[in-house]
This record gives sequence, C-alpha cells and structure tokens, in this order.
Amino acid sequence: MIHIEQKTHTTKDGTTVIVLAPVGRLDITTAWQFRLKLQECISKLSRHVIVNLSQVNFIDSSGLTSLVAGMRDADKVKGSFRICNVHPEAKLVFEVTMMDSVFEIFETEEDALEGVPRSMAT
Repeated sequence: MIHIEQKTHTTKDGTTVIVLAPVGRLDITTAWQFRLKLQECISKLSRHVIVNLSQVNFIDSSGLTSLVAGMRDADKVKGSFRICNVHPEAKLVFEVTMMDSVFEIFETEEDALEGVPRSMAT
C-alpha cells in the first residue's frame, strides 16, 4: 500500500490543480495504486495534476509507466501533467530512461504551479 498525500490548489485564474505526493517507493507493488489515484483525480477532480516526488526515493519502470499513463490521461482531456521535486535517487532513473525530456519537470511545487497557466494559453 502506498501513501499518497493530496492537496487541491486553485490558481489566480481559478483553475483547480491537484497536487499528489506519493510517499516511499513507486515500484511494481505500488505503481498500480498510484495509477488508479491519478485516473480518479483526472476524471473526477481536475485535469491539471502535479506529482511531487520529493518523498519517493525509488522509482522503477512500473512507476514510470504509471506516470506516463497519468500524462496521457491528462493530455486526453487537454489538461496538464507536471512533475516536481524529483528525489535525487529517482532523478537518475528519469535521466537514464530519457524520461526527463518526456515530462515537464520542475524544481519546486511553486514552479510547477506557476507553469499551469502557460499551457492553458494555447
């Protein structure tokens, strides 16, 4: 079982953004739970999601797959999917798999939140 902290943030222009912060490992045993949580948030709460990975010290291919699936879900509904605060140990996985060029990755949650209106402008 993975613990996922969830916050709702409303931007200045009234856009609702869901911030999800999984805690622990995002691997084959927990990725499906995280995937379901992402699906639920995007379909029911907001099409704009930020995943804060500051408390994820391990991510494997299943974890990456759940993130890609979340990004696709958000794209389908013309939302946004951002990642922030990637834990140093998890960052290597993003770099090695070239996923750091696939995702929009921000240093901090504040940066990621500020990034939301830009995508809305299109």
